[in-house]
Amino acid sequence: MRIAKDSVVTITYRLSTLDGELLEEATREEPAVYLHGGYDGIFPKVEASLEGKQGGDVVDLVLEPDDAFGEYDAELVRMEPVDLFPESVAVGMQFEGSSEDGHHHLLYTVTDIADGKVVVDGNHPLAGQSLRIQCTVGEVRPALAEEVAHGHAHGPHGHHHH
Repeated sequence: MRIAKDSVVTITYRLSTLDGELLEEATREEPAVYLHGGYDGIFPKVEASLEGKQGGDVVDLVLEPDDAFGEYDAELVRMEPVDLFPESVAVGMQFEGSSEDGHHHLLYTVTDIADGKVVVDGNHPLAGQSLRIQCTVGEVRPALAEEVAHGHAHGPHGHHHH
C-alpha cells in the first residue's frame, strides 16, 4: 500500500544536526507511528515527501528552521522575579506559561538565574537550526474510522488511552 491521506504509517527515522549529531531516533524496535494527511503528527515537509511512498522506501531531507522547530524568537526570552518560582528553581528546569499576548501556552526553560531574576526561554531548544531527517517506511495501512475521527493513530490493537 502507498502512503496517502488517512493511512497509518510506521517509520523508523534518524533526526540529526547537519554535523551528524544524533538528536532523536525511532528504531525498528520502537518505530514512530502517525496518521498521514495533515493531522500534525509529523513535520509537514516530511509528510509531503512521504506521500505516495511504500514499505521500504527511504526519504532523506534537510529541514530548514521553518520546516522544523521554527526560527529563534528573541521575544520568547523573558526575565521574571525569582519569587515567582519554587525555591528549588535551577537552570534547565521547565515550566509551562503563556506567551506575552496570552494566546499561546509555551514550555519555558530556565536558562539563567542571577540577581533575583530568572531568565526563561520559550523557544524550542532546536529553534533556528537546520536539521537532517532520514526515514524508512515500514508498514502502511488504512486508518480506522475511529483514528480519523480522533486525528491520530491508535495502538497496535486498535485502542488508545486519551
